[in-house]
Amino acid sequence: MPPRCDPDDKVYLWPRGLTFGQSDESWSKLAGGALCYHSIEILIRNVAGSVCSFSAGPDAVRDWVSGLSNPISERINALLLAIENPRIPMLNLDWTKPNLMGILNVTPDSFSDGGRYLDRKDAIEYGHVLCASGARIIDVGGESTRPGAKPISSQQELDRVLPIVAGLKDLPVPLSIDTRQAAVMSAALENGVSMINDISALSADPDSLDVASKSDVPIVLMHCQGDPHTMQRSPVYSDVVLDVFDYLESRIHTCMDAGISRARIIVDPGIGFGKTLEHNVELLQKLSLFHGLGCPLLVGMSRKNFIAQLDRGQATNHRLSGSIAASLWALSQGAQLLRVHDVQETLEAINIWLPLQFGFRESEYAK
Repeated sequence: MPPRCDPDDKVYLWPRGLTFGQSDESWSKLAGGALCYHSIEILIRNVAGSVCSFSAGPDAVRDWVSGLSNPISERINALLLAIENPRIPMLNLDWTKPNLMGILNVTPDSFSDGGRYLDRKDAIEYGHVLCASGARIIDVGGESTRPGAKPISSQQELDRVLPIVAGLKDLPVPLSIDTRQAAVMSAALENGVSMINDISALSADPDSLDVASKSDVPIVLMHCQGDPHTMQRSPVYSDVVLDVFDYLESRIHTCMDAGISRARIIVDPGIGFGKTLEHNVELLQKLSLFHGLGCPLLVGMSRKNFIAQLDRGQATNHRLSGSIAASLWALSQGAQLLRVHDVQETLEAINIWLPLQFGFRESEYAK
């Protein structure tokens, strides 16, 4: 029997048993794509922070909901719709297929490629390489947000990114600006950028919400505990997965109140941003829970330290295999967008992995 659920409790739904291409009626589609799930783990968190859970099939969950109080039943029905409804297309991104966001850092101190693309010519050439390698969007960033990084002025950031944006604006794929400063967002949008990717979920700069609401571009809202300078100093959560979910849910509502449609929002749980190794692993294990936010799911794990921690402590330029393994896991949990350094290698791995998932039969999810 399900545990008792009080009106003040908060309920979360975690789709389980994910697999590709099932057509049996006992399976339900995840986010309108090719992934299906056959059960849901219902997590109930009370006001004291304690969490209990039970598992059931989608139909059994609906039957259970019919006997609950209105606010809780409404929330569960809304979560079910969010988990199953197709995601609205944005830019050139088809959410029923894997999409890769190529990373282009024009910084002297990013954790993996700092200094490699400070020269304008090198950065523009690399942007073309990312595009030719299969990136569906290119994310240009002028401020390092590695653990311990100190903030820079908006003018410093603009001086780094605007020449690159200008040199890449004619590419056949859209550009994203990776920034938490409103002035940089605004200037980048004026120069042809088509997406805002903000690690602070539009909270670091009081003007960011206004800039985003006056645009019509997609917005990536990422979770980060603290800021890059301090975020890895003993991060603590009551329950990392549910706390991150609550934060992103709150930011979505804040954006919607500011006039930003949910149809423009992408969410990112922020792997490595204010999280320990254990936090990162738990977030990835329960990644499919974030489909309950009703938005496309972006995951950025490329070359991050947790990969070295799980393996042999490799330097950043020796984490390709681990990055690909993590990427395939994220896709198996329904992530629609992966932010990666190694576009060509990741795409090659996906192109092998997909036919193995489908038994080499035709599928709209395949490339």
